[in-house]
Amino acid sequence: MAAPDQLLFSYGTLQNPDVQLDTFGRLLDVEDDALPGYTVDYAEIEDPRVVDLSGLSVHPVVRPTGNALDKVTGKVLRVTEDELDAADEYEVALYRRVQVRLRSGRAAWVYVSN
Repeated sequence: MAAPDQLLFSYGTLQNPDVQLDTFGRLLDVEDDALPGYTVDYAEIEDPRVVDLSGLSVHPVVRPTGNALDKVTGKVLRVTEDELDAADEYEVALYRRVQVRLRSGRAAWVYVSN
């Protein structure tokens, strides 16, 4: 397996060990961080596989506010390119993956509102 060389910021269900095991086949290395300039909304999830796996029918989704005082706290997950593809499969059509700058200064991928 390739070494995890991508950072993925999670503010929701990808932090869940059961979701990680199902999506990536392993538990990921994680670190606390935050995403400035964003806020959290919530969306109804209709994909039964995602609802069954996460145990939730309502998931958080972030959107940019443009206000540097806003922030979303979460975890940075260390993943491979293949695991990013697996995360893309897990996330439903309500989300799209974009690259952002975290409070720590690191660049990371995050799923935002479509």
